[in-house]
Amino acid sequence: MPEGPELHLASHFVNEACRELVFGGCVEKSPVSRNPEVPFESSAYHIAALARGKELRLTLSPLPGAQPPRGPLALVFRFGMTGSFQLVPSDALPPHAHLRFYTAPPGPRLALCFVDIRRFGHWDLGGKWQPGRGPCVLLEYEQFRLCPSRENVLRNLADKAFDRPICEALLDQRFFNGIGNYLRAEILYRLRIPPFEKARTVLEALQQRRPSPELTLSQKIRAKLQNPDLLELCHSVPKEVVQLGGKGYGPESTEEDFAAFQAWLRCYGTPGMSSLRDRQGRTIWFQGDPGPLAPKGGKSRKKKSKGAQRGPEDQVENPPPPNKAPSRTQRARRGLPEQTAAQQPEGTSLQWDPEAPRVPEKGKRRRQPATSGRRRPQKIKADTPSLEPEETSAS
Repeated sequence: MPEGPELHLASHFVNEACRELVFGGCVEKSPVSRNPEVPFESSAYHIAALARGKELRLTLSPLPGAQPPRGPLALVFRFGMTGSFQLVPSDALPPHAHLRFYTAPPGPRLALCFVDIRRFGHWDLGGKWQPGRGPCVLLEYEQFRLCPSRENVLRNLADKAFDRPICEALLDQRFFNGIGNYLRAEILYRLRIPPFEKARTVLEALQQRRPSPELTLSQKIRAKLQNPDLLELCHSVPKEVVQLGGKGYGPESTEEDFAAFQAWLRCYGTPGMSSLRDRQGRTIWFQGDPGPLAPKGGKSRKKKSKGAQRGPEDQVENPPPPNKAPSRTQRARRGLPEQTAAQQPEGTSLQWDPEAPRVPEKGKRRRQPATSGRRRPQKIKADTPSLEPEETSAS
């Protein structure tokens, strides 16, 4: 899922790619998108982008003399799970390009596209940031860090949001605008904070952290750089991702971008780390004790390195041969009985994805015998909106 650094990199991409381009005509929305139409038309206009936390504002500004005469229009995007921007030839639009801005002639016609495979992304007209979000941890760090804005977190410790584990509180965009799943894992790992430690307990310690008055200014700065606290890492860790360049962690990253990002990761999805799901169903990666508020009955999974040798508990004296049992169709043709669940071989289900939404296990329904010999077609509801697990009322 795109987080603060990815939104920042996306705004940088739009500004660099569209700096010399003139766009013209209507804004085109795909018919399958449930987002609002964009009532904008101009013979010549420029596009500029600005990111704030996990939102991106796109401003369409008509050039002098453009027809019909009109003022600028701004849209605010939230990327959902898979949102991104691409600039492509107009005759080679990518799949899932749900909003398109076309360049004006002369020259090859291009299209700036908002691409969103899973359709959880959203745009709003008007250009206003979503109310309730705190200062951006990346671009508004002075507001986030300094009093009274640093107190946006510390003065609100009585808020029930801080009754939750620190790993869940870090996803609350009212206080940590721009922090997402991989960032929270990296921040907590560097500070050796158990992810399921109570958020209030962690943050109250920051109120008592005062540098010694005997230190000189340079010594205080050096001590802060060597021992940053949680709020400082909420700025410096996202900044490190931005400095990697490319498009960051996301669906449109190149192999080089992703390789650099993967090498940067210390905790999130890396071998040797454990994982648990929080109450929102999001996977948190960590090392060591998960903390006192860990889900009861939750089983921690530990990621093994690809080249790791199997331990004695993983080895099997006589491994079973590859399954060559006939399929259900072949059994029906041969008149063989159906395989029961206990007889079915392991490993035939989809591989567990730590970031995929977890499907709750339900009781199995017995199949009713068919009366007409035909299966009733299963209804599939397309484009069903879903709340992002990390989002709160202002996430």
